[in-house]
Amino acid sequence: MDTTNLNKRFKNLSPQEILEYFLKKYGTKAALSSSFGAEDQVITDMLLKLDKKANIFTLDTGRLHPQTYSVMDATNLKYGVKVNVFFPKTDEVQKLYQEQGVNGFYESIENRKSCCYVRKIEPLQRALGELSIWITGLRATQSVTREELNIIEFDKVNKVIKVNPLLLWSEEDVWTYIKENKVPYNSLHDEGFPSIGCAPCTRAIKDGDYVRSGRWWWENPEHKECGLHTK
Repeated sequence: MDTTNLNKRFKNLSPQEILEYFLKKYGTKAALSSSFGAEDQVITDMLLKLDKKANIFTLDTGRLHPQTYSVMDATNLKYGVKVNVFFPKTDEVQKLYQEQGVNGFYESIENRKSCCYVRKIEPLQRALGELSIWITGLRATQSVTREELNIIEFDKVNKVIKVNPLLLWSEEDVWTYIKENKVPYNSLHDEGFPSIGCAPCTRAIKDGDYVRSGRWWWENPEHKECGLHTK
């Protein structure tokens, strides 16, 4: 699918205008996949202000930070919603444990990607199965693996249109919105975690480090994707 014309159409629109277009056109066939990070919380606020029944889902890998569950609860309470949760398949998690133990993902990229597949990618594929539009909180400045993304893309693997409404936003833009709109956010952001994933694979970063350097910190930057977002 050629998304060139769509990108020309949306490049000068605000994130709210982009989201409104896809909500009106696709309804619940358009959904945000939220990790409850800052960007996703911004989009959650925008979506639910446009439509209280907007479709939002998350992936519970079974290894999330306690603070992530806290902001999940705060989000549900603030907006009066229940974010849909997709879990990994029990038998696949058990098989993964038998093959590599509790923390075998530290031993090789192959092991880590196997863990990501079982806990994140397969549940995502189930979540996207009935959707036409996949909304994400990706920003171009988050990592070297995201610099060439477009606002509108076609995900050939999952066969959905992928919408990145905050792609051109800066980190400052994100936090200005959160503060002005009193959006709940993960308290780990205040502890040096700009990007938050599973607890064993995420750590705080130092000033001057790039945003996703705390994710899979034992790997080279060009490998730092789990497979959810590929170009």
